[in-house]
Amino acid sequence: MNAVMWIHIAGGMIALATGAAAAAARKGGSLHASAGIGFCVSMLVLGVTAAMLEPFRTPPGSPIGGIIVCYFVATAWVTARRRDGVPRLFEKLACAFALLAAAATAWGGFTGATTPAGSGPVFAFAATCLLAGLGDLNFILRGRLSAKQRISRHLWRICVAFFIATGSFFLGQQDALPQSVRGSPFLFVLAFAPFGLMAFWLVRIRFPKAFARLKLRIPAAPAATGPAGRLDGEI
Repeated sequence: MNAVMWIHIAGGMIALATGAAAAAARKGGSLHASAGIGFCVSMLVLGVTAAMLEPFRTPPGSPIGGIIVCYFVATAWVTARRRDGVPRLFEKLACAFALLAAAATAWGGFTGATTPAGSGPVFAFAATCLLAGLGDLNFILRGRLSAKQRISRHLWRICVAFFIATGSFFLGQQDALPQSVRGSPFLFVLAFAPFGLMAFWLVRIRFPKAFARLKLRIPAAPAATGPAGRLDGEI
């Protein structure tokens, strides 16, 4: 499992770098698309290797978490690629998986099968899977998504996947960080930054007129004039 562990670590580091690049790049541009593909591939590697490593932990964990990571990345990527917004067999299978994963995760939280019983993060994860599964079901019943709905679906799913990467590193791997930054609030800001990005873009996409009214309109500075009334720089 040592080789799998190193692949897992490499996938996580690449996911952080490409995710940050995709978030910073102009949306719809070539850099955003290239970084997004790199992020999706690295997150799939991260999810698969996590599912392989979890049973070998002490105490053993459930591989379902890694598979759920792959679910969020795959559904986000497919949503972005299919511009017609029409559900197909993939969405139906994804819906069934998300609902079953939510039930299995909640059962593990109640019984302590994979974690201490009553663990709050486990129930939060189960609720997220349930929300995603219900979103898939709504998509299937609706039959088609508008452009805004399709972008919103892609956005929140990719941001959840990004949070899994940032949260796992900045909060779950603090032992690997310098002693001076362990427990720092800055790590929490970095970990939860994907949710801030998600909120910003969802508001901008879903409520463009309201967002436009919030923009600051700074008047242009008056041109400076020389001693003879001539505009500076004028020939």
